[in-house]
Order: sequence, then C-alpha cells, then structure tokens
Amino acid sequence: MSSAYLQCIEEACRQRQDSKREGYSCAACGGLQDVKYEFDPFNPEELRRAWHQRRLSGEPIDRSGVWRFRELIPFVEPETRIISLSEGSTPLVGTRRAGWWAGPVHLTIKHQGNNPTGSFKDLGMTACVTRAASKGVRMVACASTGNTSSSMAAYAARAGLKALIFVPYRQISAAKLAQALDFGALVVEVGDTFDEAFKLLREIAPELGLYLVNSVNPFRIEGQKTIVAEMMEQRAWRPPDYIVVPGGNLGNASAIGKGLRELKEMGFIEKVPRVVVIQAAGANPFYRTLSSGSPD
Repeated sequence: MSSAYLQCIEEACRQRQDSKREGYSCAACGGLQDVKYEFDPFNPEELRRAWHQRRLSGEPIDRSGVWRFRELIPFVEPETRIISLSEGSTPLVGTRRAGWWAGPVHLTIKHQGNNPTGSFKDLGMTACVTRAASKGVRMVACASTGNTSSSMAAYAARAGLKALIFVPYRQISAAKLAQALDFGALVVEVGDTFDEAFKLLREIAPELGLYLVNSVNPFRIEGQKTIVAEMMEQRAWRPPDYIVVPGGNLGNASAIGKGLRELKEMGFIEKVPRVVVIQAAGANPFYRTLSSGSPD
C-alpha cells in the first residue's frame, strides 16, 4: 500500500516528518511542508483505464473529480470517510475566438465555476476537510476574502463540523459571505487586511483546537493538484505547451506544478508544460521576487 509523509520545502532543511504529525509548519525550521509519497508499483496504462472506467460508476467517491484519481493522493486509509460534494469533473472548453485574439493560438479554458461552490477551492477543500474529519477535528477555520470561506463552510457542513471564518473588515464578497452564512459558518470581522486576519487565526488556532484549511495546509495542495490529471485525461494525455493560471498566494500554481511533475515522474505524460502565473499589478510579490533575482 502506498504511504505518505511530510517534507519541508526549504532547500536548506528538507526534513522528513510523519504525515500524522500535528501542525502545518516544519518542526525543525518553521518552513512550509509538502506531502510526499512512496507509491506502490503500478502500471500507468492500467491506472488510466481504471480512472476512465470510474467515470461510469455510481459510487460517490468516483463521481468526484478529485477522488476518482485517489491513487495520486493516498494519504488517507481505505476505511476513511471521504467528504465530497462531487467536486471536479469540470469541462475543458474550447475558445476559438479568444484564441484568435490572443495569438492566434489553440486556447481552451478549464471551467472551475462548475464546482459546487463555484471555484477551484473545492478541489482542495474535499481533501483538507477529509483529513480534518479523519483526525477527529470538531472545528475547521480559515481567513478569507471570498472563495475559501464559502468552500470551507460547505464542506464543513457536509462533514458535520463547525466552521469559523476570519475576514478583514468589509473585504469579503457579499455573495461569498452569503454562501458561508447559509452553510452555518461563524463569520468574524478581524483587522483591516487578510494578513492581519490570518496572523491572528494562526496564533489562536492551537489554543482553540482549530484545524486551519488555508493554503499553508499541504493537504489543500493535494486535492488541487488533481485538476492536472483530469486536464491531461481530457486531452488524451497530451500535455499542452502552456498552462496559464492566476496567482494570488500561489497555492494553486504550486498544486498545478506539483501535479505536473508527479505525472511526468510516474510516466503518465512525456513532458511538463510551462506554467505561466499572472498576478495583478497591485499585488505581485511573486513577480517582484523573480524580477529582483532574490529568492527572499
């Protein structure tokens, strides 16, 4: 059976830790962690066929575009209850006119608005809340200005967990706030910025026994990376030249990069496309970091 472990992403550290360990940061240096696997031997072609056949299944776990590819995220035990809202399985839409305007290029769009709460965050949340429920957690929490809050609230309700959301003062979408409240989440306005809200949440989480589901939680990344497997399957396992993704805190860009690298290492694709990250001019720390030539 495949097994999972955590590893610090900092090059100077790279400490390996038990996947059942509490916390979200490396015990040695405080850096972020990545979920790694020791996979059982497998045949890529047999797995491709199994993933395709599951699309015809009536089982709830197979209707999920995340858990249909569960061999790629074997961090849960076979008997674990999967918390799913049939997320994923979103269309890859051709956009001929937009492609001509942009190039001309052959352009397709992976429409994540078809997810249960309307964003790609659902892909990560099914994995993250499944992890939380399996650990006996009673309350999940996040800081958010929109999509993360509504997604967490929905999956917490599905799991029977309480949900706490910290939002910066008057900086959350009204539609997403309504979703979160409809799903029974407790929403608290804290500070003037997302960073202030998140900092306070991280400080109080250990004392209150909160399970954080922001992107510092590596299991969020595991769910989100499965979009790559679904995309490659929809393209008959022929990778595109580029994958273009908006970049906020870069959790999704990291997930896509991780998913592509793993598919290449496992023999599912022959090349790794270039990932292009687009950041808003007024909030572009990643762009500035790369432009400066300094990793810090």
